[in-house]
Amino acid sequence: MTSESAHRAIGVAVLGLGNVGSEVVRIIREQAEELEARVGAPLELRGVAVRRIGSDRGIPEELQTTDAESLVGRDDVDIVVEVIGGIELPRKLILSSLNSGKSVVTANKALLADHTGELAEAAEANSVDLYFEAAVAGAIPVIRPLTQSLAGDRVNKVAGIVNGTTNFILSAMDETGADYEETLAEAGRLGYAEADPTADVEGYDAAAKAAILASIAFHTRVTAADVYREGISTITSADLASAKALDCTIKLLSICERIVTPKGKERISARVYPALVPLSHPLASVNGAFNAVVVEAENAGRLMFYGQGAGGAPTASAVMGDLVMAARNKVHGGRGPRESKYAKLKVAPMGDILTRYYVNMEVADKEGVLSAVAAEFAKHGVSISVVRQEGAGAGARLVVVTHVATDAALSETVAALNELEFVTAVTSVLRLEGTEQ
Repeated sequence: MTSESAHRAIGVAVLGLGNVGSEVVRIIREQAEELEARVGAPLELRGVAVRRIGSDRGIPEELQTTDAESLVGRDDVDIVVEVIGGIELPRKLILSSLNSGKSVVTANKALLADHTGELAEAAEANSVDLYFEAAVAGAIPVIRPLTQSLAGDRVNKVAGIVNGTTNFILSAMDETGADYEETLAEAGRLGYAEADPTADVEGYDAAAKAAILASIAFHTRVTAADVYREGISTITSADLASAKALDCTIKLLSICERIVTPKGKERISARVYPALVPLSHPLASVNGAFNAVVVEAENAGRLMFYGQGAGGAPTASAVMGDLVMAARNKVHGGRGPRESKYAKLKVAPMGDILTRYYVNMEVADKEGVLSAVAAEFAKHGVSISVVRQEGAGAGARLVVVTHVATDAALSETVAALNELEFVTAVTSVLRLEGTEQ
């Protein structure tokens, strides 16, 4: 490669001009000289795909287009940045870009959670890059450490808080004692929750991110459909008060880990649910809209990544990191890491997963209730660690914390408890993570 060709400008097309896209465009234009120095060639913005062209968009109208397909097909575009969201349209545009020899940077976790394999194969077939650091945990660098820094290590577990909306809601409930609906409304007023918060509060967003993390950490293709998912909409202020009494808080966790079945088979688990976390655990202090991911590797030990998990500027930071890497590869003729799927591990059913549990139930305030409840736990092989009665009379409740048990055994226990004459209702069942007991 000649020095003249090495300094040829790298053409960039940006798809989408929302919070993230606007920040990406701003950084490309305002930091042009620094970016050129880092890349080894100028980054030139060829165009931005928008829903409507307007003078109020912050960039010249001649750079705006409503024809995204024509933009990615231009010969002077080398890298496509996709930040429009959704699945089918971005999938079509990304595949078209990859198949025409253009590298792609995307922040689209929903698309990657279901179509990483298809997109990775297209990138491989055309010898181009597919980067997606911004798809998980915003500005926090998680993807690159897993694919590069820990490439020579064996990752055993990746767990953390990867959704800022739910973490804000649970943190606020814990601090104020307010109920879920009231705190969700406040999150909406402050801009932390979407008009339709379903993807966040029911765990779909976190499940997509868990699928991406599990795929990379365990060298196995995992889709969102493989991830067990529960949301936070059933969490009550009473649950948080009980958690506090146990020196815990409640967080929506994404957990991906290697497990060994009773028959000695290696499997992986990918799951998302609200769980009690001891206040002594590093994830317990992650509050507000912040994210944190803890990686446990055989040789590196425990590593924690913490920071802004969402927002235009933080997410754009991750996008720009990928863009610089992809541009450097264009200049110097290199390529980033390829998809690694050699392990082909199976995903274990949720019933096989071992963890501890918190069970809250309304009971009759009568003699013999505690022994009857304890007998049901014992009958199904679930050992009790802590039991506490709260309230009296019609408001009597039992809170039980178990030792480690399978999810299947706990489910059978809860079903049996609901049939007991003395138990009015089992109101909450949550896992307890971050302990070894």
